[in-house]
Amino acid sequence: MTQKGYIQVYTGDGKGKTTAAIGLAVRAAGAGKKVCIIQFMKSLAYSEQKVLQTLPGITLLTVGKPYFIAKEGMLTAEQLAAWGDQITVYPAGHPPAEYRAMIEAGVDKAVEAVSGGYDMVILDEYNMACWYDLATEEDTARILAARRPETELVVTGRNAPQQLLDAADLITEMKKIRHYYDRGVEARKGIED
Repeated sequence: MTQKGYIQVYTGDGKGKTTAAIGLAVRAAGAGKKVCIIQFMKSLAYSEQKVLQTLPGITLLTVGKPYFIAKEGMLTAEQLAAWGDQITVYPAGHPPAEYRAMIEAGVDKAVEAVSGGYDMVILDEYNMACWYDLATEEDTARILAARRPETELVVTGRNAPQQLLDAADLITEMKKIRHYYDRGVEARKGIED
């Protein structure tokens, strides 16, 4: 008998969403399950990726981050000045076309993964791709409709869209109580990066 898969969403402004998903991936692979991790808005620059690429049973795909983006009104004038030309600002609902195309290709990979032979599919930072208007409600509907009932789907990122929250069987909100980032601590290799 095939085991039923559930939809899990890890969201909120606290640390640990990707970390929780990677822990699930390792646990599933350790149990002999096939896992596909698709990281949205990330390039191959994070420490965990080196190990994940070597683990039997885990397939890692990245849908890169060609540059930083922000919606109009999201950043203060001071923040924009600090970013300079390292960030692209766009009107809400109209993200840069090449970035949208990259995410759309990732959505196609996600549809293949959830309908294929994987036991678990993790869409890391997919919620943020939605929030930045890079992934659409139609994209999410395609992924959900393609998911085999036995495929565990895990979705991470801040600002989970209502559409995913409504579909989820498990929702965990990571809530920030205190974070050393607020004291100016940068991302540390092997901890946040």
